[in-house]
Amino acid sequence: MSFTLATWNINSVRLREGLVKRLMEEDAPDVLCLQECKSPVEKIPTEGFHALGYHHMVARGQKGYNGVAILSKLPLEDMGEMDFAALGHARHVAARLENGVVIHNFYVPAGGDKPDREINVKFGQKLDYLTEMRDWFHYERFERSILVGDLNIAPREDDVWNHKQLLKVVSHTPVEVEHLAQTQEAGRWVDITRQDIPEGNLYSWWSYRAPDWDAADKGRRLDHIWATPDISNAAHSSRIRREVRGWPQPSDHAPVFASFDL
Repeated sequence: MSFTLATWNINSVRLREGLVKRLMEEDAPDVLCLQECKSPVEKIPTEGFHALGYHHMVARGQKGYNGVAILSKLPLEDMGEMDFAALGHARHVAARLENGVVIHNFYVPAGGDKPDREINVKFGQKLDYLTEMRDWFHYERFERSILVGDLNIAPREDDVWNHKQLLKVVSHTPVEVEHLAQTQEAGRWVDITRQDIPEGNLYSWWSYRAPDWDAADKGRRLDHIWATPDISNAAHSSRIRREVRGWPQPSDHAPVFASFDL
């Protein structure tokens, strides 16, 4: 079975329903994973998605914050969710395709503004969340799995517009990068995007604060697609749809794609 998967922090699925449908029409991924849906599950506007062939959804939501959804043309089986760091947030959901591949959709906490857990509770929550992810992957030992989502960390020097300037900025600090590396290593996850595009600057997020985000190009690669080693070689055609960031009333994230032949 061959399928294309995309991950996108939509920053309100109800506000940007039209953008979701546009992506479905223009790119038609078989599976579209959304983060920061900011909606209870029952209020996600599924009718328009159904009309475009996305008849299946597994989601977790809450009013106004967080929220993750897996929309699919392919049948899905709900595989539950994890509440790492006991935050009570809708930040993870998993679903299984008919070929047995399990997709994990994550929205890791952003971590606030100050990279110091002593003065910033949100930063501590982010590190704790990643630590519990790491421990789960270490003990569960996943197979035939794909992990996607807004992990809110740009790990490599070429995943940010300026490595030195961002070393003390949340999302690229050494402690966050180390926590993410430990999480990845614990599950033996392969970074599919960088497997396909190993060299060069690569971004999936540009701040709303930049008056001309495209020209300034002060981006970060916060959105990721990983896979377990047993299926990582089946992945190909990774790309980031940068131009989506320039659509009317956009999310500050661009969707990330990969295809799998399994």
